[in-house]
Amino acid sequence: MSTTSSNVLPADPRMNVLGDHKVTAASATTSTQAAMKGDEPSQLITILEAGRAERNYWRDIWHYRELFAILAWRDVAVRYKQTVIGVAWAIVRPFLTMVVFTIIFGQIAKLPSDGSVPYPILVFAGMLPWFLFSGILSEASNSLVGNANLISKVYFPRLVIPTATAVVALVDFAVNFAMLALLMVWFGFVPNWQILFLPAFIALAVLASIGPALWITALNVRYRDFRYIIPFIVQFGLYVSPVGFSSAVVPEQWRLLYGLNPVVGVIDGFRWCLLGGESQIYWPGFALSLGVVAFFLWFGIRYFRATERTFADMV
Repeated sequence: MSTTSSNVLPADPRMNVLGDHKVTAASATTSTQAAMKGDEPSQLITILEAGRAERNYWRDIWHYRELFAILAWRDVAVRYKQTVIGVAWAIVRPFLTMVVFTIIFGQIAKLPSDGSVPYPILVFAGMLPWFLFSGILSEASNSLVGNANLISKVYFPRLVIPTATAVVALVDFAVNFAMLALLMVWFGFVPNWQILFLPAFIALAVLASIGPALWITALNVRYRDFRYIIPFIVQFGLYVSPVGFSSAVVPEQWRLLYGLNPVVGVIDGFRWCLLGGESQIYWPGFALSLGVVAFFLWFGIRYFRATERTFADMV
C-alpha cells in the first residue's frame, strides 16, 4: 500500500487575494510530489504565499505586455478607424489653437518671440508637449471606469489600463510633430543639434502626465464627479502654462515660482530642442519642475497601488 505526503502552508491573514477575489498567477507556486511507492500518479499541490503578488507586481506588468498592446491598439482604432473627425481633429485643433494664440499673444498683445523664431513656430513648439500632457491626463482619467467589465472579471495589474491610453496621445503627438515639420519648412526654419535631446523631453512629458493621471483615475473610481473637473484643469492649465507665449516674458522674480508648474520645464525643454538654441532654459526653474514631476510620479503610483485592490468592488 502506498501513501502520499504533501505540505500546505498555513493560511495567512495577509494572503494576497485582491479586492476582485482573483488570485494572480504570480501569487501561486506549484510543486509535484511523486508517490513514495508504487505507480500511483503524482499529486498537484498549490501553495499560496502571502504577499508574493506584491513582490512580483512589476514583473507581472511585463508578463501582461500583450494585454497592454491590445488595449492600446483598441484605443487607437476607436479614435481613428472608420472615422473622419478622428484624423481631422488631430490636425484642426492644434492648427486653430496656433492661429488664435499667434493673433492674441503675437499680434494684439505684442509679446516677443524667442530670438528670431517666427511666432507661429514658437506657439506650435509649446503646443506639442502641452497636447501630449493634456491628452494623457484626459484619456487616463476615465480609463478604469470605462473598462469596468474587464476589471471586475479578470485579474491583471490595473496599472496597464491608464498607461495604455498614453499610446493614443503619442499617436496624436506624431501627427502634430509632422505638422510642426511642415510649418518649419514653410518658414524656412532649421533646428540645431539640440533636437537630438528631444526624445528625452518627450519621455519627460509622458512622466509628467502619468503621475497626476494615475492619481486622478484612482480618485475617479471612488468619486465619479472628478471626470467633470478634468476639462476645467486642462483648460486652466493651457493659459497658465507658457504655450502661447515664451516663459522669458515672466518677470525674473517670479520665474522660480513659475517652475512649480511641471509643464513649464517640459515646454522650455521642447523649445530649447526645436528652436535651435534661440530659446534658453531657465535652469533653477527647470530643476524645480523636475522635482515636481518626480513627486507627482511617486505620489500617483503610490496612491494608485494603495487603492488598486478596491477597484473591482467600486467600478
